Amino acid sequence: MQNVVIRFAGDSGDGMQLTGTLFADASALFGNEISTFPDYPSEIRAPQGTVSGVSGFQVHIGSVEVNTPGDFCDVLVAMNPAALKANAKWTKPTATIIIDIDAFDEAGIKRAGYATLDPFAELKIEDRNIIPSPITTLTKESLKESGLDNKAILRSKNMFTLGMCFFLFNRSLDHTYEYLEDKFKKKPQLIDSNKKVLFDGFNYASNIHAIPNTYTVQPAPQEKGVYRNINGNQATAWGLMAAAEKSGIPLFCGSYPITPATGILEELAIHKNLGVKTMQAEDEIAGICTAIGAAYAGNFAVTTTSGPGLSLKSEAMGLAMITELPLVIVDVQRGGPSTGIPTKTEQTDLSQALYGRNGECPIAVMAAHSPSHCFDAAFYAGKYAMEHMMPVILLTEGFLGNGSEPWKIPSMKDYPEIHPPIIDSCEGVYKPYHRDPETFVRKWALPGK
Repeated sequence: MQNVVIRFAGDSGDGMQLTGTLFADASALFGNEISTFPDYPSEIRAPQGTVSGVSGFQVHIGSVEVNTPGDFCDVLVAMNPAALKANAKWTKPTATIIIDIDAFDEAGIKRAGYATLDPFAELKIEDRNIIPSPITTLTKESLKESGLDNKAILRSKNMFTLGMCFFLFNRSLDHTYEYLEDKFKKKPQLIDSNKKVLFDGFNYASNIHAIPNTYTVQPAPQEKGVYRNINGNQATAWGLMAAAEKSGIPLFCGSYPITPATGILEELAIHKNLGVKTMQAEDEIAGICTAIGAAYAGNFAVTTTSGPGLSLKSEAMGLAMITELPLVIVDVQRGGPSTGIPTKTEQTDLSQALYGRNGECPIAVMAAHSPSHCFDAAFYAGKYAMEHMMPVILLTEGFLGNGSEPWKIPSMKDYPEIHPPIIDSCEGVYKPYHRDPETFVRKWALPGK
């Protein structure tokens, strides 16, 4: 097959995001093209076993170029009746559906809001290749001598399911073993138990007749180089750090956490060793105002937000424009209007980015087109902001920020130098609005020089 779409779905606590991420990582290492999209439920967890609380993670793998996470899935993993109900309509007629049959008791079916006790007939999916597996029972059996309590054992169901999917797609367990060894290096008991249940899931799938064959998706042809799986928020953060490195100007990010942009602030915060300074502000306005102050003091300034936060930052963006200070405003768009739907994506902030300020206030606007392209978009947003002494709005969105794909790690020598117009000395008469006659860019005078 040239490409396959797999969707993992379950309750918020079932570990579907991790399961999907590990499957995507294994597929990327195998050499497949991939595109992923995590589908989060409400930030306030809905009652367990209900449709509104279903969390999902979709992975599209291919032996050819893959540009989206896909629409209809070839394989659906549903950990309970609610997950099946929420996602059955997105399965292809030839789809394979793996379910935890232990969760499909009368109470679970009623909790998910079915009208009858036969969810397969009600959803009209009897013709799908349904694999009813006692995942909960087999996980308990696998770990009965592990010494873990029942709650910890049940949290391992996702590893059993991942093992089944690894068999279904001929994936190696080695990378996931390495991940578990690193994640739980201070808890060897969890390393051993998760490895065991992962292998037992793989072994179970290889020995049941309900899986007549496996999916074969060959590696995709790719340029030689070092690749890694990256999501848009990570790529944005790294692109900003690359711009700071090329310019020789320290990076400062002042932001207020907001879904789905928080990941950029979090990623920047763990790179203090690269000279990055971050500040978690008390609100959106404080975030951008600290960034403007940092730009005035000689830093490459960044603030991150989403649609509602962009509205709150509008007056301060006008200040950055009229004072001609380099500032990158990253808007990771989400569903609106107003507070809207924080966990769902939308691409509707373009007009706000172009015109959402009082007075005559032009600001450059850029947009990324894929998770990995966020790196280049962020790098050039920083370059234009610093070289032209102006604020730049960079538009991404939840689909890009949380989605991931393989990214060929570039060589920084392939990126242009960044030359901020910093004035060497302010001795004598300094005119803030004296401009370069060719570019009309003013000089960047740093306090104390």
